[in-house]
Amino acid sequence: MNRDSLQRVGADERERQAGFDLRLFCCSSTACKSNGAGATVEALRQEVASREGQSPSIEVVSTGCMGLCSRGPLARIDRKGAPSQVFHTVTPDVARAIVAHAVAPSSDGLGEHVLPADLPFFAKQMPIVLAEVGRIDPESLDDYIAHGGFVALARALFEMTPEQVCDEIQASGLRGRGGAGFPTGTKWHFVRRESAPQKYVVVNGDEGDPGAYMDRTVMEDNPYRVLEGMLIAAYAVGAQAGYFYVRGEYPTAVERLRLAIRTARRRGLLGRAILDSAFDFNAEVRIGAGAFVCGEETALIHSIEGQRGTPRMRPPYPSTKGLWGCPTVINNVETMANVPSILTRGPAWFSSIGTATSKGTKVFALAGQLVNTGLIEVPMGITLRQIVYEIGGGVPRGRSFKAAQTGGPSGGCIPEAHLDTPIDYESLAQLGSIMGSGGLVIIDDSTRMPDFARFFIDFCVDESCGKCVPCRVGTVQIRSLLDRILSGRATASDVERLERLCLFVKRASLCGLGASAPNPVLSTLRYFRHEYEAELANGEAAPV
Repeated sequence: MNRDSLQRVGADERERQAGFDLRLFCCSSTACKSNGAGATVEALRQEVASREGQSPSIEVVSTGCMGLCSRGPLARIDRKGAPSQVFHTVTPDVARAIVAHAVAPSSDGLGEHVLPADLPFFAKQMPIVLAEVGRIDPESLDDYIAHGGFVALARALFEMTPEQVCDEIQASGLRGRGGAGFPTGTKWHFVRRESAPQKYVVVNGDEGDPGAYMDRTVMEDNPYRVLEGMLIAAYAVGAQAGYFYVRGEYPTAVERLRLAIRTARRRGLLGRAILDSAFDFNAEVRIGAGAFVCGEETALIHSIEGQRGTPRMRPPYPSTKGLWGCPTVINNVETMANVPSILTRGPAWFSSIGTATSKGTKVFALAGQLVNTGLIEVPMGITLRQIVYEIGGGVPRGRSFKAAQTGGPSGGCIPEAHLDTPIDYESLAQLGSIMGSGGLVIIDDSTRMPDFARFFIDFCVDESCGKCVPCRVGTVQIRSLLDRILSGRATASDVERLERLCLFVKRASLCGLGASAPNPVLSTLRYFRHEYEAELANGEAAPV
């Protein structure tokens, strides 16, 4: 495949799709599959097949996540000349009724399953990374190309130098979406300037936050977009090989990435002379064993190399000495998935979205005690209030909002008093939290915050690699003090000791896991200290 044939493939696929009077899309992401989406898709296909040869002509597409996971499985009708219709909780019986409705529009039996066209959950979002998710077949390269896929790669290879690619990513303001928010273009420039016979690109898909599934969804539901971002990064820095590092708990993501790699290689988009250019690149998938610490880049490198996944001191940084001692770019899935859009639409367009220091959009896994939960993509700078009460639909069952946990086990809790804070890297840091990879858990007033902090500390204790004493021992001692407080055996001095210990572990730990493990405790102490003190009511006189 060359640049001209790439355009022809896209045009042919768009013409093929336009040949149908309507197309039925059904979410088959992991979340919807767990709620019966497999049977729903099969029912749609059987019902359409039973009407073969009749008018209108219908195509059924098994697609990726449509976002509103709490009401899945979801299905959508795209009809020529008419607005799309989205249906929720689509059982096989409802699926058959949807086909009948598509053939002869009627709301009989479907009214309660129709989602309003102006539902704030969808209307308040700004999809860039998720632009094609829920609209394409994740296993079809042609479908991705028909939606503009690999146009950005072609532009990079034939119209830009590697330095110009790095400059555009830097000008866009794109920052790493894996947690720390380091400028992506700066990182690429570091690797590009290294003189080495071998360089690597690694896509970090080791998403470990409890309840987070942003990267899993992108890898499952649009693997070609992530692959295109990886290829552009490799061209920009001069890398010859790359790896997708994916958690073992993501079998569908692994399967679809491998299929995408095989298909791309067969079609001339991977391997030697990509798109008939002078650029050569190969990619493989490496499966992680599920260790949370392997989300840290040096631990991830050790794991790919076949060693135990533990972090090392930095410097040297991976940009100088990474995989097998070679300069290496490591970006997470969401970061790479932003790259094609930046090269297609320009850095000025991307940097016009968001805040002064946090550009673009952010994908969140919206979970917890909300009416609407699922996957959302919103512009940086949106307030927590807008997410909770407009997109999320508010707190159900007559309860009230208490706090939001951002950044997973490494993040902190944000109380109601800060609901109007814009969500960006700096604002969250000032509140004692972090962006993280994008986990966002909403907590109502039925939750005890010391209990909540104890849950995340328990997670960090289990996930500590044990290499450094502050993390290995300190997190265990933090948990012991929390247990003492929650069991009513603590004194006021124990709360003070807990805070001092958290600060020590934060400062002295080797890697980001230990440095951020105390955040849930520190943030709940900062905003909900009275709840810790309330646990001491029976503890002052209790025997030690």
